[in-house]
Amino acid sequence: MSKLFALSLIAFVSLLGCAGADVRPIVDMKGVNESAYENDLKDCQTIAQQQSGMGSTAAKGAGAGAVVGGLLGLVTGGNTTGIVQAAGAGAVIGGAGGAYSGNQSQEAVVKRCLSGRGYKVLN
Repeated sequence: MSKLFALSLIAFVSLLGCAGADVRPIVDMKGVNESAYENDLKDCQTIAQQQSGMGSTAAKGAGAGAVVGGLLGLVTGGNTTGIVQAAGAGAVIGGAGGAYSGNQSQEAVVKRCLSGRGYKVLN
């Protein structure tokens, strides 16, 4: 796996990690004070960033992916370099999957938080 590819993936996963908490759900704004909503949205986004455990989700996914990739490389009779590359690829795929899962968790926290504050979240 090339260093450029690995760095690109790390950057992608980092950006993905920020996306979930920054979600702007579709909310029925009828009768809603826009200023109060924006304050509540920012509060809910902050809670999602702090509570979602995104980093650990991505790390667990990367660890599991590395193990599976390494075993796959071993089972297919790869040499040491091939096994390491397979483990690295598995870590990257697992990490990205874990980050995506964490991202969805952050979005859910924001939506539940807004619903709990009385907003009609439509999506």
